[in-house]
Amino acid sequence: MTIGLTMRPKKILMVAGEVSGDLHGGQLMEAIHRIDPEIQFLGVGGDRLEKMGMKILYHSQSLSVVGITEVLFKMGSIMKALRGLKQSLDQERPDLIILIDFPDFNLRLAKIAHRKGIPIVYYISPQVWAWRPKRVNLIARWVKKMIVLFPFEIPFYEAAGVDVEWVGHPLLDIVKPTLSKETAFERFGLNPKWRTIALLPGSRMHEVKRLLPPLLASTQLLQKETSDLQFIIPLAPGIPETTLSPWMRNISVPVKVVEGWTYDVMNISELLITASGTATLEAAILGKPMVIIYKVSFLSYWIGRALIHVDHIGLVNLVAEKEIAPELIQNDANPRRIADEALRILRDPILRRRMTEAMAEVRQSLGEFGAAQRAASIVTSLLNEGEA
Repeated sequence: MTIGLTMRPKKILMVAGEVSGDLHGGQLMEAIHRIDPEIQFLGVGGDRLEKMGMKILYHSQSLSVVGITEVLFKMGSIMKALRGLKQSLDQERPDLIILIDFPDFNLRLAKIAHRKGIPIVYYISPQVWAWRPKRVNLIARWVKKMIVLFPFEIPFYEAAGVDVEWVGHPLLDIVKPTLSKETAFERFGLNPKWRTIALLPGSRMHEVKRLLPPLLASTQLLQKETSDLQFIIPLAPGIPETTLSPWMRNISVPVKVVEGWTYDVMNISELLITASGTATLEAAILGKPMVIIYKVSFLSYWIGRALIHVDHIGLVNLVAEKEIAPELIQNDANPRRIADEALRILRDPILRRRMTEAMAEVRQSLGEFGAAQRAASIVTSLLNEGEA
């Protein structure tokens, strides 16, 4: 008589420590479940991953931060999560770990997991090619597979002996407006005959607190110059509207605030004024001219300048390998400069066309649709290694 053995479901520990990681992690988890719906997920994530059924050990909102010195304010939460995940590796015994960007945290966890013999997939490369490039040697030592989104990352990792594969960018499948422009104008209470400017102050609370005041002040300068403008803020997930209230009360220019609907807001906007980050690439996919702003603490900025070895801050400019959207950094991210750059773009149709054409080239460089599904195939293949 043959006795059947019940195999326990495969288990993946995923760390998606930021809003963008939660977005891409959710897309990857969904794609993996299309291949094997029995695989279980646990780890660090946000609202999206939690809604999809991942067992959240630590919420990403408690760990996400921009800037070097800003990390100090969350160091207690970060170290607590790292200790907790170390215990989870023993208690939960995951078959595989997926790390998504978030390098300072994830590389510490990778070292621990490697010592325990747990295979590690790094999905969405940290920008080690931009700053602290020697960390690639740690990745080569600890990470079994690096899955990258940009083709220029391949030779960098191959030179260090990393097993790397390019799948294209998952944003191509995500960045899609859901409303017609006519419906969007109506839903957001905007005038379709006026020019719309979207303000995107970021996805982290401290980022919003730094960038929102100069953004709002710039609207007053812009309206003095051009009366047919209207402004709207699509709130990022995890940012409550009440956060904006102290600054919104002090402005004379009406600014609409909507929760979500980011791609529909971008789609009806003639110009975006946005925090540096994933939003710049999303805007490029939609072909929208933009002004990029970036502001961290004084000390973080000067430490960063010593460590970063690239010419641009904005992701869209990094991918283009040239400045196709203006960047206002630190003291330059002030209301007057923001308004001046916005007006320069609004008043120059040739400049807008050149920006749009350059963004189309960026879009082309991101590969084809289906990046998350290709990544999922790699992950499940690694999970099933040695079972035959």
